[in-house]
Amino acid sequence: MADSTTTDVAAEVSAWLEANWDPQLTVGEWWQLLADSGYAHPMLPEHAGGKGWSQSQANTALRTMASMDVLGPPPGLGYMLAAPTIAAHGTQEQIDRYIPKILNGQEAWCQLFSEPSAGSDLAGLNTKADRDGEEWIVTGQKVWTSQGHAADLGMLIARTDPDAPKHRGLSYFAISMDQDGVDVRPLKEMTGRTFFSEVFMDEARVNDSERLGDLGDGWRVANTTLMVERTSIGAGATGVAAAAPGQKMQQFDRIAGDVVAKSKESRAEGHAPGVGMKLFDRYVELARKLGRIDEPVLRDRLAHLYSMLQINRLNMQRARAKSQRTGAEPNIAKLWNGEHHRQFRDIGLDIIGADGMLAPSASQTDPAVINVALNAQAPPIYGGTDQIQRNIIGERVLGLPKEPGHDKNMPYSELPKNQ
Repeated sequence: MADSTTTDVAAEVSAWLEANWDPQLTVGEWWQLLADSGYAHPMLPEHAGGKGWSQSQANTALRTMASMDVLGPPPGLGYMLAAPTIAAHGTQEQIDRYIPKILNGQEAWCQLFSEPSAGSDLAGLNTKADRDGEEWIVTGQKVWTSQGHAADLGMLIARTDPDAPKHRGLSYFAISMDQDGVDVRPLKEMTGRTFFSEVFMDEARVNDSERLGDLGDGWRVANTTLMVERTSIGAGATGVAAAAPGQKMQQFDRIAGDVVAKSKESRAEGHAPGVGMKLFDRYVELARKLGRIDEPVLRDRLAHLYSMLQINRLNMQRARAKSQRTGAEPNIAKLWNGEHHRQFRDIGLDIIGADGMLAPSASQTDPAVINVALNAQAPPIYGGTDQIQRNIIGERVLGLPKEPGHDKNMPYSELPKNQ
């Protein structure tokens, strides 16, 4: 199946959905069916509950689900980041422990990476883990933790050896968020939503059996997570209906067909689709409705945005063609995603004019435009800032010299710290 065309994938998935989809199933029942079939996360290898498909094939499967008004697999960072990382670095015991509960939505995850003084310089993080027999005692602060308030487990990077160089003294753990030593404080954004949290850990505990990869090798494991994150962000949205995973969200007893209907209703009420061709078509139709589609400058800007979307699509195709890879495709896709958000923000606000100064709920044209504009400041930052992506491309792909800095072999404990 690895070389099958998207048409073959769509036909296979369609046939399975026609035989198995029942909108009267509960969310939990449907997610378990998807998990058992391998279609929940087909990019995973077979020994981890997937089918070993490519990103393109997996996206085709999700788009097929969307086109057939089917509830998609459990979304979130467990699905997007934890499962591929565990499949790549975990033991089979860890794979069997964690991945099935990601694929059937029973456990939701968050990403405990960024800190107040370690965002772009992630390897400079201060959260420490001290050995205590078979356990590690974790103390520190994380911030910009996506869906931290809803997570059952966290992907944690902590410093286990302060006397090693900063990139080599880190370890990667799967830590329980439901313990006395973990305090999650949601952050309210200017969008009005609460997507991010700050997390304080005060002698939280994690067993050594919950460590992914070798001791001190957390940076390598984390880079797998970051690579998957940037590729996933750059690939764009598929439009499939979704319910929130995890024990805290309690979506399992909802009727799956009702979730799909509610998702369609939300889109109709102004919740924007992802920044892709569906949103582009929506903007074109809005410009036509407002009598602005023939304005030369606006048409030029729309044509530019359309070209950007197609270039990103071709870049993702290149990423899947092994002979044509540069090694920077995930970083390029991440850069394009941030630029897409900025372009959709600016063009959308241009189309609706003064209506863009209103709150989304007060919009007289399309509240999705305002929602996109309010959210556009985040994508160029989360998942690694635009500046970080350019540094990676310049240094690792183009071979440009690194910025001056301290000796990479200097122990972390001797490095000057950010205050």
